Amino acid sequence: MTTLDLPGQLAVLPLAHCAGGAGRATGPYPDRLKPILSLAAHAEAMTEIGEWPGYAPTPLVGLPGLARAAGLGAIHYKHEAGRFGLGSFKALGGAYAVLRLLKNEILRRTGQHASSRELIAGKFADIVSGITVTCATDGNHGRSVAWGAQTFGCQCVIYIHATVSEGRREAIARYGAEVIRTAGNYDDAVRTADADAKTHGRFIVSDTSYPGYTDVPRDVMQGYSVMVEEALQQWPEAAPPTHVFIQGGVGGLAAAVCAQMWERLGDARGRFIVVEPDKAACLYASALAGAPTAVHGDLDTLMAGLACGEVSLIAWEVLAAGTHDFLTIPDAAAVDTMRLLADTPFGDTPIAAGESAVAGLAGLLMACSRPRLAADLGLGPDSRVLLFGSEGATDPELYARLVGRSAEAVEGGAQ
Repeated sequence: MTTLDLPGQLAVLPLAHCAGGAGRATGPYPDRLKPILSLAAHAEAMTEIGEWPGYAPTPLVGLPGLARAAGLGAIHYKHEAGRFGLGSFKALGGAYAVLRLLKNEILRRTGQHASSRELIAGKFADIVSGITVTCATDGNHGRSVAWGAQTFGCQCVIYIHATVSEGRREAIARYGAEVIRTAGNYDDAVRTADADAKTHGRFIVSDTSYPGYTDVPRDVMQGYSVMVEEALQQWPEAAPPTHVFIQGGVGGLAAAVCAQMWERLGDARGRFIVVEPDKAACLYASALAGAPTAVHGDLDTLMAGLACGEVSLIAWEVLAAGTHDFLTIPDAAAVDTMRLLADTPFGDTPIAAGESAVAGLAGLLMACSRPRLAADLGLGPDSRVLLFGSEGATDPELYARLVGRSAEAVEGGAQ
């Protein structure tokens, strides 16, 4: 590996690695996982989401300068900041699950199959306006659910936990949702939202699954598959990615990426590596234990979108089968990587990326700076790495404070 002149402390910050077990298996995408995520269900999601106002593929940005500096063949970063004006990939998941829920409720009540276009046009407003959707969120998922509710005409109540920033609260409220702040961490907010939904007759649209609740989280993840398919269609290299580094959280994003690439590419899907904050590493803990395992505490990571202590059960089924490696990184690594993408010391296109968006890249760069780990992960001059930049500067004030200038200044070329 080429010695990488990393910014800040990336070369010396602590990095934990756990090799996956079943993820090393070869062969086609297992039939037993297709009821969770599949190309057949993806086709329906693609058809519906493609009809939404403002739909357009987000860019896949090449980072050739950084790839050369890291001793890699290529790095490509799927930049989700422009997704439907919501600032993150979550726009695909929560809103799609809201749509699916409303369509199913209309079918149950009327026997009619509604479409996105009909709901947007208000055809079933008499039914939809009386439905309330709800969820807990670290920010981006709740924004997507609120936007979906506003777009398709239903009511919305969103729960945020104690450490969610005021900027993220305001961004959710902007789409007409009632926003309720709770004590405790994200998982506490999930439980409060669930209890209140039972009391008030609301429909939960959660991005995490638990016993007895799997259908909606599956729809959320299937919505994410649109982003993955876009990236594969945009992939500019002659051969497919050799590595995917992806953020953790409850596992929904990672599972969607893993499943779509596995079923689409089979044995050519490349090495799949999940990266989490060391303060909220439930997937890493689950990999160590060989079963879904919760981590406890306040989960006070700066990477707010990944501040999750309990894994999504159906996501774990996919990840336990398909993940090759799990990494954990500290918050400081995310900040250094945000600055690296903004400052572009290797001559690449400047990118304004949020705290949670950069976890995959931070894990990649930290691995590249450790020769033994890089060798274990198969990273080298022939490596072609795909990253999913899951959010832009969704909290503009925090972004400016961490990076030293606004997202507009970064991507607009200002100093």
